[in-house]
Amino acid sequence: MSSFETLLVPVPVVARGARLLGRAGIAALVTISALLGGCSDGNGFRPMYASTSSNPKLQEKLSSVEIAPIGGKTGQRLRNELVFQNSGGGEKAEPVYKLTILVTESVGATLVNTTGNSASSVYNLDSKFTLIDIKTKKVLLEGTSHARATFDRNQSIYSNVRASDDAANRTAKTMAEELKGRIAAFLSNDKV
Repeated sequence: MSSFETLLVPVPVVARGARLLGRAGIAALVTISALLGGCSDGNGFRPMYASTSSNPKLQEKLSSVEIAPIGGKTGQRLRNELVFQNSGGGEKAEPVYKLTILVTESVGATLVNTTGNSASSVYNLDSKFTLIDIKTKKVLLEGTSHARATFDRNQSIYSNVRASDDAANRTAKTMAEELKGRIAAFLSNDKV
């Protein structure tokens, strides 16, 4: 028997494998259809930014979130980013909700040279946030958020300050995107 003949598989074996694959494929389609069918009863999967008759557009709800002033330079960057992301830079709606955020920032060394100097650092931004209904003063959502950004340290003092400032901007933007997503997910609920 040549090496080519050993690679050939008898036809009945191939046909049996195709038949089994066909059954598995049909079973997979039925399972997926059942799972997706269960999501269409109104309580299941729905795009977050879709509007329904009982729930106005999510963007309108987001623009009705008043963001309280946040202390510090990075806090102000975070607030500005949230205001822009929630309103899209347009007119803000009458406030219905109030978001208060308390931030803490720190810088930590990650790589230390043999001389003891830091070669790289991490800018840490941590926050505690609370979403409050303005009329009832009821806390609707609270939680924490964390953002990190690394930056290289050099001999130049100016480049270190600029790199740290850039890392602060990146953490503020990252945290604003994360907070907007969490608040949007909460406000997309029809019960809010």
